[in-house]
Amino acid sequence: MEVAARTAIALLLALAVASGCLCGGAQGRHHRHTKHTRHNSAHAHAPSQAPGPSSSRRHAPPHARGASPPAPPPSSSSGAGGDYPTPGAAPEPAPEPAAGSAVAVYDVVKDFGAVGDGVADDTDAIKTAWDTACSEDGDGVVLAAAGYTFLVHTTVFTGPCQGSVTIQLDGTIVAPSDPDKWPANNKRNWLVFYNAHGTTLRGAGLIDGKGQKWWELPCKVHKGQGGSSGHGASCDSPVALRFFTSNNVTVQGLKVQNSPEFHFRFDSCRGVLVSGLSISSPQQSPNTDGIHIENTQDVLIANAAVSNGDDCVSIGAGTLNVHIENVTCGLGHGISIGSLGKQGTRACVANVTVRNAVIRHSDNGVRIKTWQGGSGSVSSVSFENVRMDAVRNPIIIDQYYCLSRSCENATTAVFVSGISYAGIRGTYDARSPPIHFGCSDAVPCTNITLADVELLPAASSGQSVDDPFCWNVYGNAATPTVPPVACLMDGVPGNYADNSSLKCY
Repeated sequence: MEVAARTAIALLLALAVASGCLCGGAQGRHHRHTKHTRHNSAHAHAPSQAPGPSSSRRHAPPHARGASPPAPPPSSSSGAGGDYPTPGAAPEPAPEPAAGSAVAVYDVVKDFGAVGDGVADDTDAIKTAWDTACSEDGDGVVLAAAGYTFLVHTTVFTGPCQGSVTIQLDGTIVAPSDPDKWPANNKRNWLVFYNAHGTTLRGAGLIDGKGQKWWELPCKVHKGQGGSSGHGASCDSPVALRFFTSNNVTVQGLKVQNSPEFHFRFDSCRGVLVSGLSISSPQQSPNTDGIHIENTQDVLIANAAVSNGDDCVSIGAGTLNVHIENVTCGLGHGISIGSLGKQGTRACVANVTVRNAVIRHSDNGVRIKTWQGGSGSVSSVSFENVRMDAVRNPIIIDQYYCLSRSCENATTAVFVSGISYAGIRGTYDARSPPIHFGCSDAVPCTNITLADVELLPAASSGQSVDDPFCWNVYGNAATPTVPPVACLMDGVPGNYADNSSLKCY
């Protein structure tokens, strides 16, 4: 079945993500509700936006998963233009299914007893709806309708499922607001999708992590105090939505706010499509990354608007083939690769493209950060057509990343090579150089290229610092840049052959 809901995106992308395994789930799941009858119809329509008359047999648009999400396209200077929806807008209604197709709808209120008043605990109702849909063949839609607010405690939506499952969230899901209400041994996750291959999470609804009391914990280190929040047992905080070992997943059109820690985290996944999201938390909220990717490949993030207290999008070790398009970032720490190589670990990141992005009033623009003492490589990274608006560090490579004053020099590092910056324009907060390349003494950065870079001091900065900073970085400027980057060294370092062996791919 064609994935018609993603046709506009698919037409722009040249490659197909390697298809993930849609394995069968366990049979014989038990629940206390009547099994739903499947329907065949050529006239299915979207769920109503307000609760309607009680019915256990309703039709909803499917989100069929007959193919993987599209892979990132090769690097190109062309943009996507108006082919994408407005960031943060509700997704377009899903197309009607073809004649003979069947969609089972599992309404968490009408069929599974969810109250939806924001006070009663609806965790069991929503989890049972998932388990029921997951155990059935074909396309299933778990419906959380508009007009309801569902209080949901930490839970795991486990697959693999017999067919494809779409969670259609048009209402609101809220977390418990008091950290004391969370299990003492499970404060790192809220909503987890595990082995949930082929899952779609979509709708015009809201997911609210109620993170305020988590951010105020005494163990948290807040902006301006130096360092970052700890990750010991006393500082554990939930990630709002975590997809773990889940292939061919789609998240579309939702609003997510005030997560205690990361808003989204994708771990060990293959084939991820994220589009039309609006993510927000206060500027002072610690560790509230918008979207974090780790040990994951074949990712497309498009048309997202993120304003938060940490990285807009963060890319961790083990990440391959990521395309970020039409993303607007505000207030936080920009789009970051890293940090990588902490405590001597090996980190591998390759084939990352960031295109047609806007970064406003952020501490950083596009950043690569690695710890001393690590190994592995960051390679084949392209930042294209990125607009900066009063950003403190628009372009930065920092191979001396350290959260304290006690980090010692090391003789190894993650090898950074093949990084290009093209069409990076706008203004910077003149407290820092607009371009900062601080590369390892032992493992210099190589093949760093710039073209059409124009960064001017913001009018509000009141001063001008035009000189870029370079340390042990090799590359060239293909066109004149503003400010001039005369500190790049030509050629390659003498130990280039040894360092190139560090490359992971």
